[in-house]
Amino acid sequence: MSQHDIYRAVYHFTPSVNFINDPNGLVFFRGEYHLFYQYNPFGDRSAHKCWGHAVSSDLARWEHLPVALWEDEAGQIFSGSAVVDWANTSGFGGPDAPALVAIYTAHTPTEETQHIAFSTDAGRAWTKYAGNPVIAIGSRNFRDPKVLWHEPTRRWIMVTVLADLHRVRFYGSPDLRHWTHLNDFGPAGSADGVWECPDLFPLAVEGAEGEARWVLKVDVGSHNLPTNEGAQYFVGRFDGVCFTNDNPPELALWADAGRDFYAVQSWSDIPAADGRRLWLAWLSNWHYANITPTAPWRGMMTIPRVVTLRRTPVGLRLAQRPVAELEALRRTHFGRAGLPVSEANRQLQAAGLAGDALEIIADFRLDTATEIGLRVRVGSAEATVIGYDVAAQHLCVDRSQSGNVGFSSGFPGRRTAALPQAEGRVRLHVFVDRCSVEVFGGAGEAVLTDLIFPSPDSQGLEVYSAAGEAGADALLERLDIWRLEQT
Repeated sequence: MSQHDIYRAVYHFTPSVNFINDPNGLVFFRGEYHLFYQYNPFGDRSAHKCWGHAVSSDLARWEHLPVALWEDEAGQIFSGSAVVDWANTSGFGGPDAPALVAIYTAHTPTEETQHIAFSTDAGRAWTKYAGNPVIAIGSRNFRDPKVLWHEPTRRWIMVTVLADLHRVRFYGSPDLRHWTHLNDFGPAGSADGVWECPDLFPLAVEGAEGEARWVLKVDVGSHNLPTNEGAQYFVGRFDGVCFTNDNPPELALWADAGRDFYAVQSWSDIPAADGRRLWLAWLSNWHYANITPTAPWRGMMTIPRVVTLRRTPVGLRLAQRPVAELEALRRTHFGRAGLPVSEANRQLQAAGLAGDALEIIADFRLDTATEIGLRVRVGSAEATVIGYDVAAQHLCVDRSQSGNVGFSSGFPGRRTAALPQAEGRVRLHVFVDRCSVEVFGGAGEAVLTDLIFPSPDSQGLEVYSAAGEAGADALLERLDIWRLEQT
């Protein structure tokens, strides 16, 4: 690692060089998870959008492949999705040789249109459809097609956005080439910035056999607003034509309360025997994405996550957990159980366990504590604080003193997420990498994702608690820490 590459992630996906943003075309095919992504092959700022490409057999280790889709006279290759055309509805494949079909936005300064391309060699070579565009409505803000097969109506569904109007638009097609407008949804929830990168999928309700809902996700963001709220979602019903929101239209629900979780997309064609809905997001924010202090690359992806739907006292809500495949990266282990927090921290410091790539699971019994938590990437004058306010029942990430915070006025700060206690207990499951933290609170109902840029030698780790009036310490019922490494 050179002095100019001190923030290169150990286990998050980053490009070898240059700028990336939204994940695109997430599809599973013949044992490979495909990750396409917005990529500038010519520089480290957002421009010249093409589709970069990587594949993985295990969601933990990624192989870089050549650029899949290049910009051309039709425009830059903006965000979209990919599917396996198992029944050869498009005619692009052949007997026992289904094609992969990518559906993407071609962007020019005057118009955004929807195009398709296909591959018959497991995604290595792509042919753009001669009949493009497949949808054009004369709009400059019509983008990010997500396509899925809807079995009840036996057709493909495309979910797009009219970004500036805060609407999701639905289309239907028998063959991926010819599309009919079905319906629109929105505005609803948050409309503080443009709507982008929609996704639509069904999820079973945990613990309720036979009950399911549809989740419609759309990101809210802007290059200009001082904040970027990220991925909002709606829970409801979809009949192949209309999406009906179960909640009041003004209610905004957020998948992640951190600053750096955007353009999340789920994988298509995960085998039914797997049963998981897997997704992954861009780990950055348009307010500072072009100026984050990394080189010779800029931009990265979150860890892959399993997303589920859970019934709570306030209604059906998403929960997330890291994919189990990441456990293959675990190396050195430190474990303790049944210790007061102060004693657990003393033993942690005595063991000298520190690092810039860690997985931490901490189960706290709160007792009379007013606050508990972790400090990660600790140095002489910097730390990222992951804390839980017992009275407010809020989980927080504070990166105000996390290291280099001066490159953008929108970077330093503190973010919170509501996290109710569970019988006086709180679990923190944290992934630390060289320039990021991903925090899963409780059973994944509260999640915060943030970039950090600490000094390379700031690798300390602490657990802490603030005692209440009785002065008793909180108890660490479990503390497990692993160093994470690629092999």
